[in-house]
Amino acid sequence: MPDTGRWTSVRVTPDAGSASAREACLAALFAVGAQGVHEDLSALVTHFPPATDLEAVHRALTEADEQVIIETALVPDVDWSEAWKSRIGAHQLGDLTVTPPWLAEGRDPARTIVIEPGMAFGTGEHATTRGVVRLLPRRLRDGDTVADLGAGSAVLAIAAAKLGAARVYAIELDGEAIPDAEANVARNGVTDRVHVFEGDAGSLLPLVAPVQLILANIISSVLIELLPVIGMALAEDGAAILSGILREERDTMMEVLSAHGWAILEEDAEDIWWSVSIARA
Repeated sequence: MPDTGRWTSVRVTPDAGSASAREACLAALFAVGAQGVHEDLSALVTHFPPATDLEAVHRALTEADEQVIIETALVPDVDWSEAWKSRIGAHQLGDLTVTPPWLAEGRDPARTIVIEPGMAFGTGEHATTRGVVRLLPRRLRDGDTVADLGAGSAVLAIAAAKLGAARVYAIELDGEAIPDAEANVARNGVTDRVHVFEGDAGSLLPLVAPVQLILANIISSVLIELLPVIGMALAEDGAAILSGILREERDTMMEVLSAHGWAILEEDAEDIWWSVSIARA
């Protein structure tokens, strides 16, 4: 496509029948240069500047998801380096508010999680993040030790610290997400309680065990693989909150949890996503 001097809007609708397609498309968009991605129901929307190789964007997305639907359109001449901020809002989730820095002024720091949108997943814009934060207060006790698996931006680890956890281990496999997570921890004043580690959750979790609460916002296939190590890492009276599960996967996940000896404590659902808190039966 010739350079028109205008930005291009790219709307991506992943394969609804694939549990991993959404995350794969999201990763592909960031890999080809997206600076921010907005969720519009089942679609992912972003904008690319003039001279972007849109064929490369298309290739990356179709390699991530063969059934993906990609729609592009030229947009008015707008400074998207600032305009994208209008699409990210503050989210009131019980006693906590998750907000970007430009909407944080005047809020109570003790009940506000300030997240700078970056490469790491987790700004409060995704229903899976909100589901965990809604379930968190009813499972977390003052002084608990918590492990956050697949921590991304560390938003959930920060939430646990602000709700009373004494120590939180934020474990993230993606090395590129670590600087964002560490910056967010410092920005929220919880460096004394939240410790960020780079590595595989299955390997690192046993090293920080036992913990009273485990948070895991990861795709369902990975959650299932982690269930045995989650069970071994929990203290006797511990619990876990799982998210990243599609509503259509609920029945299958319930069967898997039951087969692994887990009891359902509470459920949360928003849009196409399902979250659940569990404990040993």
